[in-house]
Amino acid sequence: MSQIHTLEALQKTLRLTPSEMAWHEDSSTVPLAITDHFLSLIDPDDPCDPLRAQVVPTAMENSSRSWENIDPLAEVAHSINPRLVHRYANRVAFLVTDVCPMYCRHCFRRRFTGSLQGPASEDEINQSADYVGEHPEIREILLTGGDMLTLSNNAVEHLIGAFRSRRPDLMIRLCTRYLASDPSRIDCDLINVLRKFNTAPIFIMTQFNHPRELCPESLRAIALFADAGFPLFNQSVLLHGVNDDPEVLAKLCENLLAARVKPYYLFQGDLVSGTSHFRVPLERGIDIFRKLSQLVSGLALPVYAIDLPNGMGKVNIGTSDPVLDEDHSRWTLKTPDGHVVSYPAE
Repeated sequence: MSQIHTLEALQKTLRLTPSEMAWHEDSSTVPLAITDHFLSLIDPDDPCDPLRAQVVPTAMENSSRSWENIDPLAEVAHSINPRLVHRYANRVAFLVTDVCPMYCRHCFRRRFTGSLQGPASEDEINQSADYVGEHPEIREILLTGGDMLTLSNNAVEHLIGAFRSRRPDLMIRLCTRYLASDPSRIDCDLINVLRKFNTAPIFIMTQFNHPRELCPESLRAIALFADAGFPLFNQSVLLHGVNDDPEVLAKLCENLLAARVKPYYLFQGDLVSGTSHFRVPLERGIDIFRKLSQLVSGLALPVYAIDLPNGMGKVNIGTSDPVLDEDHSRWTLKTPDGHVVSYPAE
């Protein structure tokens, strides 16, 4: 896999704009890395290309709003150890590695992603697996990061084996964007590794944000998982300048469904530092989702959800009945357990 890591190298392929050239990596950004595969999908003559916007940084990342922070979901406060997050009673997230083949500019976990920590240590894996083994109320684990498929197939097998040795019944969500960023990573050897762990389901959680990402190579990778019996679910992020158009989302969702990937979530952008230029105002997001629901079937319709700030959890916009304040500056949303949370209207 080849990657571009510097603006100078990127300038040879794309004519970078002044805002792109002015970007610099700091404590609130993620590094620059773009795979050759994803770069090949970008129109070099279109500075507003929706795929370009997802991976080419701009100076807008280097500024933040007062309501943004580096850990918008309060994962640190809900962490059992540096790698294991237990925010919901029945599931945990294990941060396998901070490394990605390609760093998305809208990444919400920039407190961790690309921070040069590398894969979890043997002690971190065993400590986390022991914790899951001691808590039967945990039914699911999200193997996430970073992207866990930056690990070798042998390392993937060892990692899953550690958790399944304590909990054969543990359902796994394997979270990866490799199907979009570098689909050649998905091969028969990986499929054979995953098929060894058949005591409970493994769900493949993907992220496609625009229909052009569903190229022939990605469809081939999807088919390898689907043909082997692994259910696939897609989690898109609603992004300004990328997919904030009901027609674009409808095409994405219908194409995903045709490829045997269930459109699962459409996420409102998190309140993470340096991403305000990506976030669609919630009022407009609600309107986009209503129009989307008129264009696609129930099978193709994802849940429009928002992860509330300060670790207050995920809510379905369609069932939480958000209310806009009189001055149109804040939304009020209610969590499933009855808490009232304020969210900026932007």
